Amino acid sequence: MILPHIAHAKNPVAFRWRLLAAVALLAGGAAAPGATIENDTFWKDTAGHLIFSQGGGMLKVNGTYYWYGVNYPGAASYAGSSNTGLGFGFRSVTCYSSTDLAHWKFEGDALARDQVGSGWFGRLGVVYHPKTKKYVMIAQGNGPQRGGSGQYFATSDTPTGPFKFNNVQNVSSMFVNGGTGDQTTFQDDDGKAYVIASNVKGRSHLYVAPLRESDFLAIDSAKEIASGTGREGNCMFKYNGRYYFCSSDLHGWNASPTHVISATNILGPYGKEFLMAKSDLDFSHVTQTGFFFTVNGTRQTTVIFAGDRWCDFGGNGIGYNQWVPLSFDKDQPIFNSMSQWEIDAKTGEWKVGLGNNYILNPSFEADRTAQRALAGWTNTHSAGADPNGNTRKGESHSGNYAMQQKGKAAYTASMEQNITLPNGIYTLSAWVKSSGGQNMAVIGVKDFGGADKSVSLAKPMGAWTEFSLPDIRVTAGKCQVTISSDAQAGNWIEVDDLSLVNSEGLKASQNRLPAK
Repeated sequence: MILPHIAHAKNPVAFRWRLLAAVALLAGGAAAPGATIENDTFWKDTAGHLIFSQGGGMLKVNGTYYWYGVNYPGAASYAGSSNTGLGFGFRSVTCYSSTDLAHWKFEGDALARDQVGSGWFGRLGVVYHPKTKKYVMIAQGNGPQRGGSGQYFATSDTPTGPFKFNNVQNVSSMFVNGGTGDQTTFQDDDGKAYVIASNVKGRSHLYVAPLRESDFLAIDSAKEIASGTGREGNCMFKYNGRYYFCSSDLHGWNASPTHVISATNILGPYGKEFLMAKSDLDFSHVTQTGFFFTVNGTRQTTVIFAGDRWCDFGGNGIGYNQWVPLSFDKDQPIFNSMSQWEIDAKTGEWKVGLGNNYILNPSFEADRTAQRALAGWTNTHSAGADPNGNTRKGESHSGNYAMQQKGKAAYTASMEQNITLPNGIYTLSAWVKSSGGQNMAVIGVKDFGGADKSVSLAKPMGAWTEFSLPDIRVTAGKCQVTISSDAQAGNWIEVDDLSLVNSEGLKASQNRLPAK
């Protein structure tokens, strides 16, 4: 059985959730091997081309999943160099199909730009109307050629398109400040469909907006279900008869924990907002809430969180799409952050992948800004340590940030992450730069059932250098990864892109890499 990472518990409530998550993952861990989902990379389709699909949704038709999202200008060059802006312009709505949720065939552009005109177009979803036998795409748009801002509706006879423009609906009278903020679609078990949204300009009001039942080509009304704090990335899933309205913080394109309100009736009343358990440990695997979809398997129902990683806008790391399964403690959803996992689309069962990286927030991109306390980590430091020294922007090994220990006076500093994982042989690795000259500077692992292991970083390294600690034989079902310094004024180390991976999984991953 494979247990999830459980970070250091700062309080009993947090520890309870992490323990419950471990128990929940045991249930998921019973799965037979299935298709492997790899996060923290740019995904490719079955033809070997990059997948361009953001701000979209999923629709299942006769055993096939159809995934819709936007292709933004600059996406391809950004994936290649990480120096090109993604851009806000609309290129097309793409459609990909899969039966196993890991291998995606490009079906083509489901909606071409000439159907909506220039300007913003996105935050879309597709639903099916059984009486009209039409697939209906609903999205935000502001193309002047089609009548300006509003809800855009397009239809197709097939799930792959091409979708043709139908109408633009002005919804200014239904939503505060004249329109929707981030939105997605949700189609219930009874076939009724809804737009899930916040309001534009402030986004402090949350709505469930039923689509016109006769054809889904207009919003009938907008039911405000909550108000208060600004939210975006709004989306919904249903589990065991309960509706979960989920959102991100109002951080623009940045990563966020997942906020949840739930109800037994889709129109409410909804309960008090809470954080999805474990989503705060690495800010929902360094994503913004995108959409959810449910695998109703023969043995298990699994809800999948599909997060958008807006790399360029938020500096949130590698890859545009990050998917993980949810677990549940009664009616409380639990976020399972993983870099690799397996799903059986027929049975609905899933398990952690052998090549999973058990370190949370390993590239220090979750926190958005330079700061001392980092998501997923616990740190201590003396008075001499630089108050802004735990993240550094601009010279990271990947993404925007790296962990840094430095001081203007003599100092000590330590950063730890406590990890629960199955017994086995692991390799710890990290990329490091160092000024050298420290009394002590190490990265190491302990409390795993054997003698402590570490490697010294107290030597000058002006370029990023990879360090590895192989043959970590975990017999205690846990370990602690530590980065520590005892240094003089002006000494520093920078650490980025850590990984703690089962050695067999690491070897298999390396064998899959193309020869140089």
